[in-house]
Amino acid sequence: MTKTLKRPINIGFISFRFQGTDGVSLETTKWAEILEEMGHRCYYFSGLSDRPSDRSMVVEEAHFLEPETREYYYKFFGSTNRTQAETKWIHSRREFFKKHLYSFIENFKLDLLIPQNLLSFPLNIPLSLALVELIAETGIPTIAHHHDFTWERKPLLVNSIWDYITMAVPPSLRSVQHVVINSSASHQLARRVGVSSINVPNVMDFENPPPETDEYSSDLREALGIEPDELFILQPTRVVQRKGIEHAIELVSRLGRKARLVISHASGDDGFEYEARVADFAERMGVRTIFSSERFGEYRGTTEDGKKIYSLSDAYPHADLVTYPSLIEGFGNAFLEALYYRKPIVVNNYAIYATDIRPKGFKVIEFDDYITKKTVQDTLRILDDSEYQAELCSFNYALALRHFSYKVLRSQFRVLLANAFGLNEA
Repeated sequence: MTKTLKRPINIGFISFRFQGTDGVSLETTKWAEILEEMGHRCYYFSGLSDRPSDRSMVVEEAHFLEPETREYYYKFFGSTNRTQAETKWIHSRREFFKKHLYSFIENFKLDLLIPQNLLSFPLNIPLSLALVELIAETGIPTIAHHHDFTWERKPLLVNSIWDYITMAVPPSLRSVQHVVINSSASHQLARRVGVSSINVPNVMDFENPPPETDEYSSDLREALGIEPDELFILQPTRVVQRKGIEHAIELVSRLGRKARLVISHASGDDGFEYEARVADFAERMGVRTIFSSERFGEYRGTTEDGKKIYSLSDAYPHADLVTYPSLIEGFGNAFLEALYYRKPIVVNNYAIYATDIRPKGFKVIEFDDYITKKTVQDTLRILDDSEYQAELCSFNYALALRHFSYKVLRSQFRVLLANAFGLNEA
């Protein structure tokens, strides 16, 4: 039986958005699921939300794509000088957010806060500042869950708000426990900020295998336009440069098989130039590619014109191969998802994979920054030998159960909650 606090507590998740299939939103869902299973109740503060309305406070200005927030984001990054007017805007917005955050705590009688990326990634600096000040003023127990950091993104390194980033992203406060998703982040956080952290990897519910495909998703291949004799190769990521999608296109081109590359997510938050680049490259390489973000969501539904929206969990069972050629990742949700659905995966040996995942011993198709003849040969072997494929996928599932299942997260929560409220409460 899962050990819980003697009293249930109210927990407030805070982020820029809780909507869709981005990594932060997905991991928040997993955290909340386990915390509620332990007897607690979860609430949400964000600028965009698909969480239950009776447990949410939505303040549009909190979302980093809110027009005014985005306007000032472009003023702050890429320049090293800040005007007085820009400083005044920061503090005006900070006060605005602080009032709403205090209301969020009071309305839902919160005992614990869990900011998601808000205290590590400066996409909305007034909101981060407001939260840090509130924590300093109240001493409310806080578990700051960091997925990304300023120093990990080149476009963020030239800016006019280093004073605020140094103060709040991330902060050094007694009541804040820092949680990171990989060992490199833990080392960097200690070296750069001087605070310790707990490394909690991303997880999947490997204790409960995925259900069998049902009638709803039985027509998915047809709905996407994939012919019966075509390979369905799934690229389950956003279309952003660090995902390295050109490598997936090159691989598909070199397989010499009739195949369709399906990209499940939208272009993300950095514009559409890279999507245009990917589409052009796919055309030049002769790879049939589908940008299918409008057909996939976190939940099933319908588009405005009545077409089915499938969940990403509907796509995996139909896929013949998963490509994950990322150049940079905080951890690797798509990697775990491929293992969960027992699918073969081609993965670039990106830094966090090399340090935190690869040493566990998974048997997957790997390459180092460029596709080689061996990459192609290994992929064809696993596609053509179903017995070999099943053996590898079963081995990977069992290994992931040991290292990246919900039971890992449950054990970490017991430590984090005991740190926040004391052993007598545990």
